[in-house]
Amino acid sequence: MSETTGLKHIFSRLFGGRRSFDLAQAWRWTLRFVVIGLIAGMGSIVFHYLCQLGMHYFMDLLAGYRPPAPAGEHHLLPPSDRPFNRWVLLFLPAFGGIMSGWLVYTFAPEAEGHGTDAAIDAYHRRGGFIRGRVPIVKTIASAITLTTGGSGGREGPIAQIGAGFGSFLATKLKLSDRERRIMMAAGIAAGVGSIFRAPLAGALFAAEVLYKDPEFESEVIIPAGISSVVAYCLFCLVFGWGSLFDSPDFVFRNPLELGPYLVLAVVLVLTGIFYVKSFYGVTRFFKSLNIPNFFKPVLGGLCTGIVGFFLPQTLAFGYGYVQQAIYDQRTIPFLLTLAIGKVLTTSFSIGSGGSGGVFGPSVVIGGAMGGVVGLLFHQLMPGVVTEPGAFVVVGMAGFFTAVSNTPISTIIFVSEMTNSYHLLLPSLLVCSVSYLAAQRWTIYERQVKGRIESPAHAGDFFVDVLQAIRVKDLMQRVQRVKLIPESMPFREFKTYFAQTKQHYFPVMNSDGRLSGIFSSTDIRGVLFSPEIEHLVVMKDICTSDIIVTTPEDDLNSVFQKFTQKNIDSLPVVREEDHGILIGMLNRREVIAFYNDKIRELKGPAGPQGTEEREVPEVLRSG
Repeated sequence: MSETTGLKHIFSRLFGGRRSFDLAQAWRWTLRFVVIGLIAGMGSIVFHYLCQLGMHYFMDLLAGYRPPAPAGEHHLLPPSDRPFNRWVLLFLPAFGGIMSGWLVYTFAPEAEGHGTDAAIDAYHRRGGFIRGRVPIVKTIASAITLTTGGSGGREGPIAQIGAGFGSFLATKLKLSDRERRIMMAAGIAAGVGSIFRAPLAGALFAAEVLYKDPEFESEVIIPAGISSVVAYCLFCLVFGWGSLFDSPDFVFRNPLELGPYLVLAVVLVLTGIFYVKSFYGVTRFFKSLNIPNFFKPVLGGLCTGIVGFFLPQTLAFGYGYVQQAIYDQRTIPFLLTLAIGKVLTTSFSIGSGGSGGVFGPSVVIGGAMGGVVGLLFHQLMPGVVTEPGAFVVVGMAGFFTAVSNTPISTIIFVSEMTNSYHLLLPSLLVCSVSYLAAQRWTIYERQVKGRIESPAHAGDFFVDVLQAIRVKDLMQRVQRVKLIPESMPFREFKTYFAQTKQHYFPVMNSDGRLSGIFSSTDIRGVLFSPEIEHLVVMKDICTSDIIVTTPEDDLNSVFQKFTQKNIDSLPVVREEDHGILIGMLNRREVIAFYNDKIRELKGPAGPQGTEEREVPEVLRSG
């Protein structure tokens, strides 16, 4: 298959499965995904600048707190010489909470919390629709929350920026809900892939995070890949190429090391359950408070500040501490308090209604717990666990898998973020065990179990089956009928009508070509008015507005035509000449054929039911 033919095939499957798909349409869609990538990339750049400026002016200049940065990030402004002040750090998150809370609950209440869950909900239940103001409000509110000490990640706001623009563009172009969902998901991938410098993982994440089961939204992957690559390139042109974290060239060589990795998986699952329960326990508590919504992030910020007063490393992003852990520069007590404290500060910051993501904190928590396990086993069995930093990398992947049900994209995420691809085997083991053990719990409440449970795919299986069947596949069920001449007097037709069980009657002109059609219902007015029947010919009764089908049409389009005017029979005409009638196709025959096909797909052991029980309600209702 040539590149051109392959591209046509891919895009025709993505956007309607049309037979007459042309390359121009493929490039039109590609351009849209490129534009989404450009906007999401610019959104990532703006948000990153806001976070850097906020960290400098709030955390540095006000509190004198300058947390380390990961190797792939650099401060935009030189650090100040202001001394560290814990008391400012105690109240700073509450200050951020009042600003972000007022902004969110005044202009876009749906921007509260972690934005990825809101995007997932929009995909499944809102036809991919996101209000245009949400990304703007989310960007500003998240920047305030995160740079005043609130614990959260950057992927939530960036996901909503990309998703919001994808939704906005699709709405402006008057595209279908399905196409809007795809463009929205492409925006998620572009935002996440760029801000974490992980374009492949961003595309896979957008397709995988939608479901609890290990399923991918296949129609999303290619559009998401295009947008993610564009956004990543744009972001790196501004902030430099390379991964977010730097790591030694970790290599897995000893199978005995899989034992400690299994212990790590168990630790990550338990920590993940604690994280999810804490996060949503705090969320429910704040929702139950009978106070104005915009004031809740203030209380959450105050609780965050109290934890940060004693454990300042748990505030803001915390990526720099993970970077240090990769190089064994942190102790077990420090990493343990970092992980537990990060669970608490994230729960208070985001669960109270603050704005931010949950992937970033998960990376820090998982990396810290991985470091704890790695250092412990390095002390117990130094000949087996020679590089504790490798457990930090695998811990990041395993922990987020445990709380998000996204094993595949997370493995790629961490590999791209750390530029460490030699730990895929232990990562696969830990992520698989973490996923299986923690599948009941998820930080993304809006995930659905699988495609069948998604409101976005209601009836998809039915449509897929119908689209795979052509009218030519049931030509033996097409009834050959007599064409009624336009000039036939009604009196003559009455004699024919009395001898047939036919309900729909195609009409031909003097050239023998199909020119109209009428049903038994249409003749009632004349049938019961004998005084005018000698004046009427069949041309006077028939309608020239004919809905026809051809042997090449699929059954999905046939049913759409049946329901268009609530008719029970369609004329089947030649593909190349709609004036030549082949026969009439009845709705009941199509239903019967569909049921036969379903029984065939289920196999001989499948349930045998009646036609009425097997046909979907939407089909029966016509």
